[in-house]
Amino acid sequence: MPLSPQTERFVLHFGEMGSRWGVNRTVGQIYALLFLSPQPLHADDIAEALGFSRSNVSMGLKELQSWRLVKLVHQVGDRRDYFETPRDVWEIFRILMEEKRRREIDPTLTLLRETLLEPPAGDSEVHAQQRMGEMLELIELCTGWFDEVHQLPPETLQSLMKLGTKVQKVLGFAGKLRGRE
Repeated sequence: MPLSPQTERFVLHFGEMGSRWGVNRTVGQIYALLFLSPQPLHADDIAEALGFSRSNVSMGLKELQSWRLVKLVHQVGDRRDYFETPRDVWEIFRILMEEKRRREIDPTLTLLRETLLEPPAGDSEVHAQQRMGEMLELIELCTGWFDEVHQLPPETLQSLMKLGTKVQKVLGFAGKLRGRE
């Protein structure tokens, strides 16, 4: 299964970007291939297209499944496992944000909350706790916003994102009406 030049460029780029996003290059390339594929692929197809060993593909697919970025599907009359990505890019975006939050943000919130429950041992810890409290407040504000935005339908979210700096102008105008600026 040879890749077209465009597909190959995309797959290679996604592999490089994957390493910057915290997954290995192989996983990024597997995901990119599945994302572009018009039909589900089985591991042998993926291994052949990318020139990876079957075991490397299998480990990459397991990681992508743990991220909920690929799902297992079956085809009638074929005992092999096939894999595909969600078709809706907004669903992919939501899954990525949920997983990043679960893996990175939630543990940080837990640590900050637990640490701030402990009394400071000295003056240096008073300052440290103040800074951690500021960080906790910021992260809670962001996650609260995320929870609100997460509930929006994709069309509304897309419209909100397209507003860009117009939101800032509206908020600035609202601040002026309240006498804040």
